[in-house]
Amino acid sequence: MMDASQHESTKSEAAKAEPRRRSFAVTAAACAVFGAAMLGAAFASVPLYKLFCQVTGYGGTTQRAETAPAVPSEKTIIVRFDANVANGIGWAFRPEQRQIKVRLGEVAKVNFFAENRTGAESSGQAGFNVQPDSAGRFFNKIACFCFNSQTLKAGEKVEMPVTFFVDPAILEDADNRFTDTITLSYTFYPSAEAKPAPLASNDATNSGKPL
Repeated sequence: MMDASQHESTKSEAAKAEPRRRSFAVTAAACAVFGAAMLGAAFASVPLYKLFCQVTGYGGTTQRAETAPAVPSEKTIIVRFDANVANGIGWAFRPEQRQIKVRLGEVAKVNFFAENRTGAESSGQAGFNVQPDSAGRFFNKIACFCFNSQTLKAGEKVEMPVTFFVDPAILEDADNRFTDTITLSYTFYPSAEAKPAPLASNDATNSGKPL
């Protein structure tokens, strides 16, 4: 049995511990809220989010490079191409070829074709990613139509090239050392520069699906 003095001591210790527990809970909650707010702010900020994606390859984001490695690897990889258009742009968009095989570190150039099927000039910006997502940090673009907004006159057809290479360092990555195929995907969206672009009467695209 606990005597009176022990009982009082226990109550005293419990009383002292309670404020500490409340303080810890408040601090933990504050840290959680602050962390969530900072994360939200970072992802709400387009430049910070883009930087995060470029550094980590998050979401299949590709990299930009000035030059390729001096000596390509003998290892090859297949690169597939996917072209899409979002609702509201009224363009046709497709790759010249569906896939190519390249050596790692080898500079390759492929063409995409876009056509404005509306009766007015309009602008679009190509969003892009690669699959698998983890391969994004090894996919390097030297030149690409996706770096800038594109403007097409009514009925205009244009060739849009992209120059790239796949970094041989992919062979040293635990998640990608056995990757033999990468898919490069583009989707054209109406850009802020775009003017109202009514669809031509015979336009059967603008579905947000691959052409």
